[in-house]
Amino acid sequence: MERREQVLRFAQDDRFDILVIGGGPAGIAAAARAAECGLNVLLLDEGADVGGQIWRRRTGSLARGAARAWFTRLEASGATVIRGASVVDAARRADGGFTVTAERAAGALLVDAGVIVLATGARERFLPFPGWTLPGVIGVGAAQALLKGGASFRGKRVVIAGSGPLLLPVASALAADGASVRLVAEQARSRDVGRFALGLWRHPATLVQAARYRAGFVGTPYTLGTWVTAARGNGRVEEVDVTNGRTTRTIACDLLSAAFGLVPNTELARLLGCDRTDGMVWVNHDQQTSQAGVYCAGEPTGIGGVELSLAEGEIAGLCSAGHPGDARALLPRRDRLRRDAATMDRAFTLRPELRTLAHADTIVCRCEDVTLGAIKADWRMRQAKLYTRAGMGACQGRICSSALEFLHGWEADTTRLPVEPTLYSTLTAEPATSAPSANHGA
Repeated sequence: MERREQVLRFAQDDRFDILVIGGGPAGIAAAARAAECGLNVLLLDEGADVGGQIWRRRTGSLARGAARAWFTRLEASGATVIRGASVVDAARRADGGFTVTAERAAGALLVDAGVIVLATGARERFLPFPGWTLPGVIGVGAAQALLKGGASFRGKRVVIAGSGPLLLPVASALAADGASVRLVAEQARSRDVGRFALGLWRHPATLVQAARYRAGFVGTPYTLGTWVTAARGNGRVEEVDVTNGRTTRTIACDLLSAAFGLVPNTELARLLGCDRTDGMVWVNHDQQTSQAGVYCAGEPTGIGGVELSLAEGEIAGLCSAGHPGDARALLPRRDRLRRDAATMDRAFTLRPELRTLAHADTIVCRCEDVTLGAIKADWRMRQAKLYTRAGMGACQGRICSSALEFLHGWEADTTRLPVEPTLYSTLTAEPATSAPSANHGA
């Protein structure tokens, strides 16, 4: 049966003043603050509900705390929210505004807006090691997402390895679900994490939260300066090797949850020509990028957590709405949170030993089955694509590009549309003759 695509485009009178892309904390704050200024604001998010990974609710549960307050504020702001929309292209029009193409289950969606706020979040960094492609080896955030989506890990023997503060809440949540968490291995050096932890006395709420998470898996070793070196199993993971650089031990498990921090999602920003610094989108004090009319907030400007994302989102929302004066009071808090984020980043710096985990026959690009031995260190990402197709699979380099950047020091390659896998019909979409109202399809 032939599939008929429905192409939706908002009517001329319903062009949006501001389009916010991404519905995590930064995007929610930006959309709410801009809409509260009386502007016509649209928030697009690819999830089934707003909140991003950090505020994703477990099936059947209600939002609490800051998440609930911001969900309520967004709803009351008057901003239009469209869920389940993956942005695949964005281009500047001749009049200086933007046309954005998104894909939904119902078909393509074309949006015209005067200003864009990018709040596209981050993704996990995976580093290759022998056995990392085995079934049962998943990301740390992926384990959290599965748990919130209703999956059960009861009775499973779990090893959690990698780097960053996310290891603690995921270990606590899995233990509460009935998993047997055998080890939580943080690769960062003891002295660096210890120095960071001592500085948390300035942030008592964070310190209490960390202690609560640790109490959630109190019977499980939490080892610093320890990292996974290999996973083995017959058809799926059955055991993993971990080392502290001096001794190596093997732990039986049913699930290995491993990831090495987060990587900013900068594909849309790069597509729009925004400058980057150290892999992050450059923004000025108003959260405006190097491109006029394009603002950015949250993890694409640097990994910093919920509070920083909210602060940047509020500033981006107010400044994009033409109210920079109202954002001034938020600047000191944002700048303080940025300093805290820089301190955290230094504490969890990836150790050089992680560059030697993969062997020549270890798969690096899992979409195209490209091994490390097939790639030469003196290449660049473009050469790796041309010679081996690394980075040209379904994930479009989202997994292997950050790994190869860490392993070989490569810079990210140019971004081309579509920025996410999409249907050909979406890329060739023409606007419908009749259009929905601005409040359609939230």
